[in-house]
Amino acid sequence: MELFTKLPPIALMVQAKRFGAISLFLVVLSWVLIFTKGFNYGIDFAGGTLIQIQYTQKAPIAEIREILSKEVIYEGASVTYFGSDDEIIIRTKTDSKSLGVDMGDQIRTLLQKTQGFKEIRRVDMVGSKVGSELRESGIMALLLAIIGILVYVSIQFEWRFAVASVIALVHDVSIAVGAVSLLSVEFSLDTIAAILTILGYSINDTIIVFDRIREGIREGKESNLALIIDESVTKTLSRTTLTSLTVFFVVFTLYLFGGEIIKGFSFPLLVGVAVGTYSSIFIAAPITMWLKFSVSDFRLKEAEKLKREKEKEKMRTQFEQGSI
Repeated sequence: MELFTKLPPIALMVQAKRFGAISLFLVVLSWVLIFTKGFNYGIDFAGGTLIQIQYTQKAPIAEIREILSKEVIYEGASVTYFGSDDEIIIRTKTDSKSLGVDMGDQIRTLLQKTQGFKEIRRVDMVGSKVGSELRESGIMALLLAIIGILVYVSIQFEWRFAVASVIALVHDVSIAVGAVSLLSVEFSLDTIAAILTILGYSINDTIIVFDRIREGIREGKESNLALIIDESVTKTLSRTTLTSLTVFFVVFTLYLFGGEIIKGFSFPLLVGVAVGTYSSIFIAAPITMWLKFSVSDFRLKEAEKLKREKEKEKMRTQFEQGSI
């Protein structure tokens, strides 16, 4: 399906520096937020206990806080609404193992007399040591994914393409994580899963753009890389628009109707899909140009590669015919 047919090449690269400046500002702002504001770590990483409670009416949150404040083990616990005003989340740094008691049963005993109490829907407990290990494992997974992508693109294309793709990935992840920090979205294992998904989506989009650029260099006679990129990106515009909008609307639906429990996954993914589509065109492609990628050198290498393949094919044919 083609949304844009016979569309003349759009002059995108003349605005490359402007887009680069905007992206640099957003990335720097994201890292400032990360280092100053930090994250709202979930139980997965911070450790402690999370208890989700449902009421048949609006939860009496002030009364609940007053009851818990009288208990030493719940000192510093946070009580907030969860999605709607008939459900609440209690977060505390302590856990049942360290106390030797079942905190779910204890909370039920303390709160079952509050008006409208219905049930305890979830009790999640993670020790502080386990939380620290999970955080380290998550960071390691991200680093390994980026290194793997760098190696793959270097082999499949050329080192300048690989560097450009990794810079674009860092750009996408930085802005998505910065948005998580800005809006205090809970940072958990679901968020790590979303970031890894962003890496996969973004590199897929970037590879398609790079593949079309390489095709334009091979088949065209134009030697100006900026013009080749403009023409190649324009040719991929229909595919990029359809794919991005489809994924965006699916994730947006997940964000709207999936509930609070899945927002740690859906929100960063929502931001990542939008930013990843943008970076494939306006960040990754221009960087190859700024890294002094040579069209003539690439065509020379391709010609030599084609010559070697023809020689191998000729020798194979001669061997099969018994002339060697």
